Amino acid sequence: MKLNELADKDGARKDRTRVGRGAGSGKGKTGGRGVKGQKSRTGVSIAGFEGGQMPLYRRLPKRGFNNPTRKDFVEVNLGRVQKAIDAKKLDAGKPVDGEALVAAGVISRVRDGVRLLAKGELSAKVAFSVAGASKAAVEAVEKAGGSVTLPAPVEKVEGKRVARRKEAAAKRAARLAGE
Repeated sequence: MKLNELADKDGARKDRTRVGRGAGSGKGKTGGRGVKGQKSRTGVSIAGFEGGQMPLYRRLPKRGFNNPTRKDFVEVNLGRVQKAIDAKKLDAGKPVDGEALVAAGVISRVRDGVRLLAKGELSAKVAFSVAGASKAAVEAVEKAGGSVTLPAPVEKVEGKRVARRKEAAAKRAARLAGE
């Protein structure tokens, strides 16, 4: 037997049915789609339609909401950082931030920031500058002699309406105290 003699057994590979190729094929004209109607047309999908029965997406209650301003952080475990340091991809002497982690190949992109998690061991003294970190991760880094720098929390600015309501409430309280 030679390589050019190798072949599948008869019937192992079946040609696909080419629809709409003449009446003699058995799948000509309407191509197995029946006659007229929405389902016979092209580009139609009736996803979620259950033949008039109340569809699943309407039988289940609505729950929760999607926060449009939600931050998408990239999670990085300490063990992964230690691996990169051991492989000489990350320099523990320099501050480690999102750009350094991307350059080392630990993460592919920074997105909205890096969040440090405590899975794995960290033995190197590293100064992290990240968007977020778990308590356990901060403790582990400080135990190894390193530090974690987080951005200062953003102060919430009160709107005019809230300020007016607080002012009115203070006036009411002062009036009631005077009576």
